Amino acid sequence: MTSVWEPACAVADLEPSWGEAALLRARQIALFLVSGEEIYAVSHQDPHTDAPVMARGIVGSRGERPTVASPLHKEVYDLATGECFTNPALVLQTFRTRVVGGMIEVELPL
Repeated sequence: MTSVWEPACAVADLEPSWGEAALLRARQIALFLVSGEEIYAVSHQDPHTDAPVMARGIVGSRGERPTVASPLHKEVYDLATGECFTNPALVLQTFRTRVVGGMIEVELPL
């Protein structure tokens, strides 16, 4: 699969444990700074309702696994894998991230 790394924002633009939405190549992406340079990117679309709300989700953890809970129905997703802890039929799309020169880049499939 072909992909491209798209710049999203500066690491300094994100607040720890708070989501921000970005529009990259016509895709709505939710970005989360969990700690230091631990940055996650997931689809902004809630898998249960398809509403663009995931950046407003509640950041937490299940053990060592960082999570986000949908602000609508409170389904809890693993930020790294997209697995839904509360409903195994749902999956949140995830994207790889990297930091280059203080900027967050997100890998998007073409």
